[in-house]
Amino acid sequence: MASPTQQLPPGWTAEWDAGSGQYFFIDTTTGARQWEPPTITGSVEPPMGVGAGAPHAKSRRQYAAGQTQAYYGAPDAMPEQNFGPPQPPMQAGGQPQFFSPAQAQMQPQQAQQGYYQDPSQMNQMADQFSQMGMGGQKGFQLYTANLLTSPPDPRELSIPPPEIRLPPNASVTPSLTANADPSYQRCTINAVPTTSSLLAKSKMPFALVLTPYRTLNEGEEPVPVVTDTVIARCRRCRTYINPYVQFIDGGNRWRCCMCNMSNEVPQMFDWDQVRNQPGDRWSRAELNHSVVEFVAPTEYMVRPPQPAVYVFLIDVSHQAVQSGMVATATRTILENLDRIPDENGRTKIALICYDTSLYFFSMPPGSSESSMLVVSDVEDVFLPKPTDLCVNLAESRESLTNLLGRINDMFKDNSIIGSALGPALQAGFKLMSPIGGKITVLSSSLPSLGAGALKNREDPKILGTTKESGLLQAASTFYKTFAIECSRAQVSVDMFLFSQSYQDVASLACLPHYTSGQTYYYPGFNASRSEDALKFGHEFGSVLAMPIMLEAVMRVRATRGLRMSSFHGNFFVRSTDLLAMPAVPQDQSYAIEIQIEETVTSPFVVLQTAILHTTCYGERRIRVVTLALPTTTSLSEVFASADQVALATYFSNKAVERSLTHKLEDARDMLFKNLVDILLAYKSSMTAGGAGAMGQLAISENMKMLPVLILGLLKNVGIRQSAQIPPDIRAYAQALLTSLPSQLLIPYIYPTFYSLHNMPEEAGTVGPEGIVLPPPLPLTSERLERHGLFLIEDGQTIFLWVGRDAVPQLIMDVFDLPNYDALRGGKYTLPHLENPMNERVNAIVAKTRALRRGPYYSHLYVVKEDGEPALRLWALSALIQDRLDVLPSYQQFIGSLKDKVHGNGGY
Repeated sequence: MASPTQQLPPGWTAEWDAGSGQYFFIDTTTGARQWEPPTITGSVEPPMGVGAGAPHAKSRRQYAAGQTQAYYGAPDAMPEQNFGPPQPPMQAGGQPQFFSPAQAQMQPQQAQQGYYQDPSQMNQMADQFSQMGMGGQKGFQLYTANLLTSPPDPRELSIPPPEIRLPPNASVTPSLTANADPSYQRCTINAVPTTSSLLAKSKMPFALVLTPYRTLNEGEEPVPVVTDTVIARCRRCRTYINPYVQFIDGGNRWRCCMCNMSNEVPQMFDWDQVRNQPGDRWSRAELNHSVVEFVAPTEYMVRPPQPAVYVFLIDVSHQAVQSGMVATATRTILENLDRIPDENGRTKIALICYDTSLYFFSMPPGSSESSMLVVSDVEDVFLPKPTDLCVNLAESRESLTNLLGRINDMFKDNSIIGSALGPALQAGFKLMSPIGGKITVLSSSLPSLGAGALKNREDPKILGTTKESGLLQAASTFYKTFAIECSRAQVSVDMFLFSQSYQDVASLACLPHYTSGQTYYYPGFNASRSEDALKFGHEFGSVLAMPIMLEAVMRVRATRGLRMSSFHGNFFVRSTDLLAMPAVPQDQSYAIEIQIEETVTSPFVVLQTAILHTTCYGERRIRVVTLALPTTTSLSEVFASADQVALATYFSNKAVERSLTHKLEDARDMLFKNLVDILLAYKSSMTAGGAGAMGQLAISENMKMLPVLILGLLKNVGIRQSAQIPPDIRAYAQALLTSLPSQLLIPYIYPTFYSLHNMPEEAGTVGPEGIVLPPPLPLTSERLERHGLFLIEDGQTIFLWVGRDAVPQLIMDVFDLPNYDALRGGKYTLPHLENPMNERVNAIVAKTRALRRGPYYSHLYVVKEDGEPALRLWALSALIQDRLDVLPSYQQFIGSLKDKVHGNGGY
């Protein structure tokens, strides 16, 4: 896709959007964003090192050279990496005197020593920033879009959220990383109403969306680590020092940004322990970065840091062996033993197999042999041996390797049908509860005996009725009760479920839900299909290699007047606001609702998440994520600051919660009602009535994709109105809706749609930052062509749609087949051929998989236009702007919203 080559007029800047491979343009005076360039005359090059299709490239603010110089000072006076003078000016008595950047403006004599150039330059900087919408001098500029004449543009979803515009000098350092990146922590509104009545009037939800442990893509900065164990915290509210505190009393004390308490600066705060000399306060990571990790001193430990412990519970019943699950699972563990985190040689591992009995394996250290111990009494579970069942990975590597190579052969002729999963869980718990760690369950059938036994409750007659939500709730109290026991003992559970028939995912997913684990589901798994074995092997291997965070507790603090009121995600709420997470996987998301309890008087509020945890390498740490947001008394600023991606993430959590506490129909009604309420509030407060009012459906420009995202949620299998969705499929979809980070959730509810047969020349080729992706299309079958090749993807599944009139040369180039008739539909592995079209399609498929954070590996399905009806319907259901069964098209949905907003009834 060609990039703009013109010179922008004054007051405009361009930013490269890696997701769509295009520029978007920002009016720096008003903050307005648009895809089309303003009137221009000269040339602009892409930002250095940024190309189309860069995976999750962080959008960085691009400043003109003069602005950068004014911000940091002249290059010769102050290097970029130095945020302050080597030594602070001295006050009477020989004590150092500290000035934050805010205070530095008031101290021209000290500014000359290298912190800033002079007060006039500081004022110039503040003026430039306020013009860019960062200084807080100008509020959020509200632009209204008419949903009736503004069809969804998928590129809108890759634009960063509305910029957070804090007052001048809110941060004590001029760091551009002082506020949280949206991929770690984002808010549904980026301007916080000062009163609960103003928030209620807007009808906007106020919630925080967290992904505190996200994966880092290549080239992304790792989270800075403070290793000197000097941790400054407020004495009253226990907030960690951050870029938004104030230094007072000549730098000897700091004022908390949450409760205004005055605290002493720790004695060693200004000492460089590595060099054993006075340090530079202003370069400390916690004053420059919104996301920072502290190495915790001993007072943060109840016990010495635990080693990482992995217990694998492997179903070896007849069905599990025949499907190839046992062979694939043991081979994957064997191939990934070197990837399991074990830098310090402390990691422990245990294997327990089960059918209607339990099979333990003793692996004495230093021996290459192992012995199997059988426990057939599953009513009163006990460990058959006190030692050598949970062994050190390094010390027992040889016997473990031999055992993994033999397990499938041991049980290859097993004819036992039945599953004692509950007793196996109890055995794994007994084995690891003194330490804690992760239980990984691999199950191929419905638990049938012992604790936690379940019955097949799948009943096609109640699908699509008001009773269906009962199938989405746990059928046995065992799983929630056991999960809470696990949480207390710092044990987390991951479930890998492989079913040929009903498995009651809703009940089994309780374990990961309350122990901060994750559920993975493989319906109809058969390892003889290479696609099935590859998907499971890739995902299971990624989970094994994941650097998990152990025995974690998380708490979110906020400025006085705000309170965390409700929590969504995989954890157990131990007290009113303390979340217990025995093992935190990467790329898991959480949503937290916030209430305004009393009038907020400060010009900005601060929300801080702190997670105390043990790394899987045996180090106790605290990860702190800080987000500052301006306050406002203006309703228009609340609307103009809304983050539609965070809103969709929040609503997905709320919809699943409502479907479980009430009915699926109630969840759908709630989503529609909330959207109508927002549109009504916007209409009554932000638009002028009159003859033309009935001809529009108004919403702020930054929220115009929210209706189509809500429609995507209404059509997602986790929420959708249908009598055809099996309860296991629906329960798994709901588990994804409440745990996926926004970067994965948005394509899951609003899939990506590309045309491949006529894509731009550079699509599928290597650009400066990797593979260039085609431009995304709106999700409607109107874009399908009978001679075309299209890709539809939702982060879990990739469809290649092939039109019935596709020319033989296209089929030959992509699939190595003579014509359309020779092509088969279904799960598929694309061949690698030496022709440009095949290479480009393979590159786009690979890049699409790599773009999605987390361990998921999408199945690829070939869908022929006149092929298997069920597969066609599945692929077409991803085109959510079309009508689907009883669910409306986007145009009908917008029409229903318009009728409701203008008082004419509706959907």
